[in-house]
Amino acid sequence: MKKFSPDQEAAPLIPPSSEDAAAIRHWLNTLPYTLEERDLIRRACEFAAPLYHDRSELTGTPLLRHALGSASILADLRMDHDTIAAAVLHAVPDNALPLKERFGASVAALVDGIAKMEHVRQFSEMREGAMDKEEAAQQIESLRKMLLAMVEDIRVVLIKLAERTQTMRNLSRADEATQRRIARETLGIFAPLANRLGVWQLKWELEDLSVRYLEPALYKRVAGLLDERRVDRERYIEEVVEILRKALARAGVAAEVNGRPKHIYSIIAKMKRKQLAFSDLYDVRAVRILTENIEQCYAALSVVHELWPPITSEFDDYIAHPKSNGYRSLHTAVTGLRGLPVEVQIRTRQMHHDSELGVAAHWRYKENRRAETGVDEKITWLRQILAWKSELTDGEMQAQFRNRLLQDRVYALTPQGKVIDLPEGSTPVDFAYTLHTDLGHRTRGAKIDGNIVPLNTKLQTGQRVEILTVKQGAPSRDWLSPQQGYLKSPRARAKVRQWFKAQNLDVSITQGRDLLDRELHRLGVTGVNQEKLAQRLRFNKLDDLLAALGRNEITSRRLALAMQQEMPTRVIVPRPAPKRTGATRAASGSVLIEGVDNLTVRMAKCCKPEAPEEIVGYVTRSGITVHRQECAFVQRVPEERRDRLLEAGWA
Repeated sequence: MKKFSPDQEAAPLIPPSSEDAAAIRHWLNTLPYTLEERDLIRRACEFAAPLYHDRSELTGTPLLRHALGSASILADLRMDHDTIAAAVLHAVPDNALPLKERFGASVAALVDGIAKMEHVRQFSEMREGAMDKEEAAQQIESLRKMLLAMVEDIRVVLIKLAERTQTMRNLSRADEATQRRIARETLGIFAPLANRLGVWQLKWELEDLSVRYLEPALYKRVAGLLDERRVDRERYIEEVVEILRKALARAGVAAEVNGRPKHIYSIIAKMKRKQLAFSDLYDVRAVRILTENIEQCYAALSVVHELWPPITSEFDDYIAHPKSNGYRSLHTAVTGLRGLPVEVQIRTRQMHHDSELGVAAHWRYKENRRAETGVDEKITWLRQILAWKSELTDGEMQAQFRNRLLQDRVYALTPQGKVIDLPEGSTPVDFAYTLHTDLGHRTRGAKIDGNIVPLNTKLQTGQRVEILTVKQGAPSRDWLSPQQGYLKSPRARAKVRQWFKAQNLDVSITQGRDLLDRELHRLGVTGVNQEKLAQRLRFNKLDDLLAALGRNEITSRRLALAMQQEMPTRVIVPRPAPKRTGATRAASGSVLIEGVDNLTVRMAKCCKPEAPEEIVGYVTRSGITVHRQECAFVQRVPEERRDRLLEAGWA
């Protein structure tokens, strides 16, 4: 947010035109807020109106009308008055924003967040044909996450969703190219965001309006079929609902029965997904039964199937076998009155509440996304906040809405606007290796948002990163040092280690050959099959064994034991020297483990730790196994066994 001179801040406001003032007064009278809350919103309107005068939104709608329409959508969602005021002010020019002094820190922070989100969205705008379908889907998913992660207050996203919904309502005024661009972006980014946050009415409207402009012929055909039969369909549903209510009452099942609306986008999606004609859809006519408990769900199902024959291929029991996202309900389709198919969903009121407000994480079911560790709980928390908002005071709401979403990830941008998903704490070097291994090797510098920075600078979500390279280059050994903080990503660190191993391979093999010859001479062994010896030590070929010997990854005792197994009558393995009693640490090669004595120390085969990675010891019946600290085994150790973990380090 830009700074202002005292003269700017003290300048009197230009009063809105009489027409704008009348529109503001009429609109304020429709809002369900207290007099004090309306006063803040009124002042925001009076501040914005002169600045919006003679300005239009991209659809050609007067900007003030667009802002009031966006705020009305949020008022219908019962958002707090700060959010409504920020929505009114969302398009105020950057050079006219002394908002903190006039409207408070909360409103000013929201408006600033909207501007930040819009800047990154424009920079990251997707272009048709720029990438293949799978890559584009991944990119849009990363962009959605980034838009959520970069704002400190999730109300910023809700304001943006309301503003986009208002744009879509007026999109018919724009030219065809603009209509398609905005609709494509809405369907790819904003509708799924509304879905994730549980704002279902906005999600459905955004989807329906998007497909109206992306596939106008199909949209008109389906809409025409729905309109053509709407009266008959509604009368039919009323008959079915009445029959079901009476049958459930006779069976002693207390239930609420209603028709279930079907949206054009979901109809088109199902027609495409299952390659069905409109007449073949079972759920164009649909009802929903809400009961008090699970027993009544199955009792209601029995009543439905006694009334009409079920279509067996269309039955799913998501109560006994919930979906992986937690969604629970009974789905069935029957051949109803006059032989017409009807879809029936049966669930408890609690299941319905969970499904609508997000405990079931319904977004992944609809979007067909893979599960993501940790994200479910955060999305559920956001949806619960939406459900609780009517019970919170303004202060409590502001505290609750502070965004805890996706804090363990960073979303940075390439100069071309591609979103790169990285672990929190990642650096430009991690960024480069994520893009391409060769780019990482040749990295010599970096720019963040146009400014040259050190390579160990921690990246923040929303930053634009440019990598500076040389034509021929190699990674630095300093990058592997945890203390210097060049690498956070295990994948990038592994690529650097792999490069050094490859570069030193010839030297390591030569040194390993010398070590093997010396060991054979010391043990007095001749004629051993060295290829078989390598296989016994679990190497694919002899060169791999020699390279490991050259890098000191194989101890002389382990080599001697393998020789004894290969030639049992020729090799006598010397016993290891006894360790001092009372030692405070055990060592294996260059590994030091504190507080133990006389225990065998071995490297874990699951993660194969190497210096200088952070390591930890785990006590087993046969000694101590050394794992990487980030090893999946270590992360899964149950609480009751975590006392077996010991501090370890490299000598």
